[in-house]
Amino acid sequence: MKMFNYIMCIPLAFAMFSCGEKRESLKIEIYETSASGNKLKQVKEFSSDGDATVIKLSPEKEFQTITGFGGSFTEASASLLNRLGKENRDKVLNAYFGEDGAKYSLTRTHMNSCDFSLGSYSYAPIEDDVELKSFSIDEDQDDLIPMIKEAMALSKDGFKIVSSPWTAPPWMKDNKDWRGGKLLPEYNETWALFFSKYLEAYKAEGIDIWGFTVENEPLGNDSNWESMHFTAQEMTDFVKDYLGPQLERDGHNVKILGYDQNREHLKEWVDEMYKTPATKKYYDGTAIHWYASTYEVFPEALQYAHDKAPDKHLIQTEACVDAEVPKWQDDQWYWSKEATDWGWDWAPEKDKHLHPKYAPVYRYARDIIGCLNNWVDGWIDWNMVLDKQGGPNWFKNWCVAPVIVDPENDEVYFTPIYYTMAHFSKFIRPGSKRIELTNTDESLLTTACKNPDGSIAVVVFNQGQDNKNLELSLGEKSSNFKISGQAIQTIVIK
Repeated sequence: MKMFNYIMCIPLAFAMFSCGEKRESLKIEIYETSASGNKLKQVKEFSSDGDATVIKLSPEKEFQTITGFGGSFTEASASLLNRLGKENRDKVLNAYFGEDGAKYSLTRTHMNSCDFSLGSYSYAPIEDDVELKSFSIDEDQDDLIPMIKEAMALSKDGFKIVSSPWTAPPWMKDNKDWRGGKLLPEYNETWALFFSKYLEAYKAEGIDIWGFTVENEPLGNDSNWESMHFTAQEMTDFVKDYLGPQLERDGHNVKILGYDQNREHLKEWVDEMYKTPATKKYYDGTAIHWYASTYEVFPEALQYAHDKAPDKHLIQTEACVDAEVPKWQDDQWYWSKEATDWGWDWAPEKDKHLHPKYAPVYRYARDIIGCLNNWVDGWIDWNMVLDKQGGPNWFKNWCVAPVIVDPENDEVYFTPIYYTMAHFSKFIRPGSKRIELTNTDESLLTTACKNPDGSIAVVVFNQGQDNKNLELSLGEKSSNFKISGQAIQTIVIK
């Protein structure tokens, strides 16, 4: 049975009147997820009365090309899927990658272990093996690689994978630890070779890696779990002198994304990355995370990064409801302003205002729309699947995923976050162009993209409690309809 049997492709068309004249209506499909219980449900009966918010599209005015949307393959997620029965395992993978599901198109995974692994490991554990003769991805064969391969088999259009290291093997670092420390200069060549070996090993498994980030969170995370520190100059020197040339020599066509941490430090990093033609040469773009705030998108930083290198990617590579244990089968919690993040307890006093309580659905919808409207071309969620505790995580760094499972009882819960992600990933496809959009109600968050097939996807997020009347206008055509209170809609113009 198909999971999304309620998603039907029935065009909605009707006439409207303006100034006494009949206007041709747009042929549209509307899908809604709401606090009242809609879950990517097609709206087939609707009306509009009274004053309407006017959303006007200008598809001739184009902005960035979209790379994709999706989530991350982690050992934690993959191991949980392995513990589910076949029916539920297939249901989850289909929900993410099948044609009836969210159709994820841009994903991430970890190179070596991370906190969402079952333990710390490296593909090159033997000390001083500078030629990496012992290199092996056997650690990924039980869980991670099978999950990726099954997803590939389900995905009709395919998807891109960005891989990120949390740390080099401890023997390459100055503190000889999984956590913190820096790469020793004498291992720069070996660490660059490590990336190349990884590409070759995964390719041998039939898995192509589209891109790398050089280091997950190079500013560090208080040495809680796997990490390794770089300054902006150190990372750029490593890319310029070692990583870029190594990958080039070995004939690898792979993207290199710099930075890979929170947006509030973005300016200082792109200034260093794109300082000269030599520093810029091997960088294909910048990766960012959202953890600096539960509500602030940092549009000025995103605009600055784009202006600094308008021909380069700007990709959100990680986001999640962090520092929370998932609420099991409680949809309303995800729409309520009750969640807290790491900064609620630990942010410096000067930054506390950036970390108030928030509603998880609001945070996702607000951030994705804000990112799209400020030149971000890809948006990747963190773990695809976690358990009722928010793990497994060897450091007990509990988080929330769009899909929560109870492997002991073989149960699966699709949280409202899952449907929020699908409003973008399912309808805004790779290669689409963001287009200009205006609306007359600042409280409504909106964005629009024109797909390669000519369709246009408009996403509207109503943060208020009340239903709102909308008028969607494209040239001489328009249509009127409603959006529920506390709801996300994707309107597809065929």
